[in-house]
Amino acid sequence: MSTCTKYLLLPILLLTFSLTSCVDEEEFDNTPQGNFEALWKIIDERYCFLDYKQHEIGLDWQQVYHKYKVRVDDKMSNSQLFEVLSDMLSELRDGHVNLSASHDLGRNWSWYENYPTNVSDTLLRRYMGTNYKIASGLKYLILDDNIGYIRYESFMDAVGEGNLDEVLMHMILCQGIIIDIRGNGGGNLTNVEMIASRFCNEKTLVGYVQHKTGTGHSDFSSMEERYLEPSSGMRWHKPVCLLTNRHVYSAANEFTMYMKALPTVKVVGDHTGGGAGMPFSNTLPNGWMVRFSAVPMYDKNRSSVEFGIAPDYNVQLLDTDFAKGEDTIIEFARKLLVQ
Repeated sequence: MSTCTKYLLLPILLLTFSLTSCVDEEEFDNTPQGNFEALWKIIDERYCFLDYKQHEIGLDWQQVYHKYKVRVDDKMSNSQLFEVLSDMLSELRDGHVNLSASHDLGRNWSWYENYPTNVSDTLLRRYMGTNYKIASGLKYLILDDNIGYIRYESFMDAVGEGNLDEVLMHMILCQGIIIDIRGNGGGNLTNVEMIASRFCNEKTLVGYVQHKTGTGHSDFSSMEERYLEPSSGMRWHKPVCLLTNRHVYSAANEFTMYMKALPTVKVVGDHTGGGAGMPFSNTLPNGWMVRFSAVPMYDKNRSSVEFGIAPDYNVQLLDTDFAKGEDTIIEFARKLLVQ
């Protein structure tokens, strides 16, 4: 998630200052061992899901330390060190955790790589044709059963209030709208709130957030409520289906959480990939950058969505439908909207 909404901005800035001040408390040598110790400590003190992942997947960060410490040797090459550190970070199973060096990017993408894609560019081209409209980052058209269809591929793609007015005005006579964010890996939280507010008709509790207050794994502030306010622009009051798959992550996962809290919205498709921690970055002694989840977010039921959000209707893309040129997930949503 590249930016934060206004109600998160001040606490996050304060947290950023506190994180920066912590870095100077202990110096680590620019050696393989020093860089290993620095990285392990950054995660130990600042990563926000250690307790949660110990409970959910049995992660023991102290045990991880001993497991990887024996692989570190001050005579090892940079490539060997990078491999060890990346392997250690992969134990977190977090797509927001990356180790960045000039020669490579250590990452964990198992949140979508180990699952069916449940989206097909071939089928999307068939449904959208060539005459769809484009409003900045939104592609949209009206399907032949009078269902509006909006495709949004990344929350990094710019969207303005005027764009949203035009799209909703174009679909004003439609029975319902399909918003397809399959494959959307996240981006800008401002866009999340802007778009979701067009489907919100009263102030709605959408989730909670906490902030780190110390270096202990369970040192957090109390949960702060997060609300979505209705847009002052044109709003949609009729049914909506939001299409998701495992590649829906970070800000797109957040959007799914917002939309699922609204009474007119049903989520259709596959479980999302997750990514419920606001990421921050630190630098190791050798200049490598580590990004990690620092601010945990929760849904309206105070449950973590770090490992994703279940759809209201779990629908998979079927090979038999693909052979007929049909997208199982889109077709299910169309039928749901015309009931």
